[in-house]
Amino acid sequence: MSMVQKTATRFEVDGVDCIGYVYRRAPREPLPACIVMAHGFGGTQQGSLASTAEDFAGAGFVVLTFDYRYFGESAGTPRQLISIAAQKADWHAAIRHARTLAGVDPERIALWGSSLSGGHVVEVAAEDSRIAAVVAQVPFNGFPRKVEGRTSAETRQLLRAMLKDWWHGRTGRPPHYVPAVAPRGQLAVMAFDEANAVIRSMRNDSWRNEITPRVLLDMMLWYRPGRRAHRVNAPLLVCLAERDAQTPSHLGRRIADRAPLGELRRYPCAHFDFYKEAVRRLVVADQIAFLRTHLAWPERQAAFA
Repeated sequence: MSMVQKTATRFEVDGVDCIGYVYRRAPREPLPACIVMAHGFGGTQQGSLASTAEDFAGAGFVVLTFDYRYFGESAGTPRQLISIAAQKADWHAAIRHARTLAGVDPERIALWGSSLSGGHVVEVAAEDSRIAAVVAQVPFNGFPRKVEGRTSAETRQLLRAMLKDWWHGRTGRPPHYVPAVAPRGQLAVMAFDEANAVIRSMRNDSWRNEITPRVLLDMMLWYRPGRRAHRVNAPLLVCLAERDAQTPSHLGRRIADRAPLGELRRYPCAHFDFYKEAVRRLVVADQIAFLRTHLAWPERQAAFA
């Protein structure tokens, strides 16, 4: 019977330590393909991400998870700062680190991202032609014209918080934080009826329910990972939630449509259902099948069993 071993690791980005974990099955030797994974908007590598990493490792892959700078176990201040440029730099550093891991084929690196990081993996793969496969789960590819469940007054309140935090960043002041998730009617990046259940599911020692909202300006004005999907040489699996109010499926579908080797899977659920165990296991099974196809030598497929 194979078990999964988890060991801590670290790598630097611009002099700041990122903390990660390497997952490998034991005692059986894993195949030399590595999946690099990072959490979504405001999350950490504990919780659902760790469960998925264990599933991938149990299926025979080496897995590297990491926390972005300013989040979770990684260093960097101010805390809870989301920067698209910084997070993409963290991805590239994590990939370089994965290519140095013992027993890993540097040409068999796959990327896995969810929500905001689901958009990042498309951008990063477009910039690194050596990536062997990509999984973009409920990926961010721009905001809808109208966010469901938010009134005009609530939208203006969030916009004021975004601009205040942006100005604090420009003038060297402490961040102006807002909750990442809250019940409908409260100020938060994502406000919806099932927020309390989501908060309970995400709660762990390294997670804080607050972020710097200045990043939303970039996400509103220019960040559209799908525009670069045509430059992704690797097979790219896009997994979408049909009732997604956070990263609408019609926007995510554009990524699969524009990728030369794009594949699409749709699931009859909402965005945060992907982190519920029953849905997560169903989706992960499809992702494992995709990754086995594109990361294993045909003559060694049996080694995954």
